[in-house]
Amino acid sequence: MGAIVYSTNPNFNTAPPEEALVTPPPALQPLRIRFETKHRGGKAVTLVTGFQGLPADAEALGKQLKTHCGTGGSVKDGEIIIQGDQRNKVWQWLLKMGYTQTKKV
Repeated sequence: MGAIVYSTNPNFNTAPPEEALVTPPPALQPLRIRFETKHRGGKAVTLVTGFQGLPADAEALGKQLKTHCGTGGSVKDGEIIIQGDQRNKVWQWLLKMGYTQTKKV
């Protein structure tokens, strides 16, 4: 069983210890690129999904992609959102940067 019922330690934490999240190298990132207009008021966006790792690293990747495409965007819920149909630019840039498991959907 191993369940703790009561502890007198005021600093006792019942949550399991968090594992240190590490961002895998680009070659091991299974990224997917897709084009979408649904639920965006008719605006077209390019979505990059499947990023694994720290949220700060996803933000940095999103910023680099936005700069490369010369457009706006954001990172929300683990998805990198780039404004407009930028699939080819994003795909070419990711391949150039070593993201070999990238697929256009």
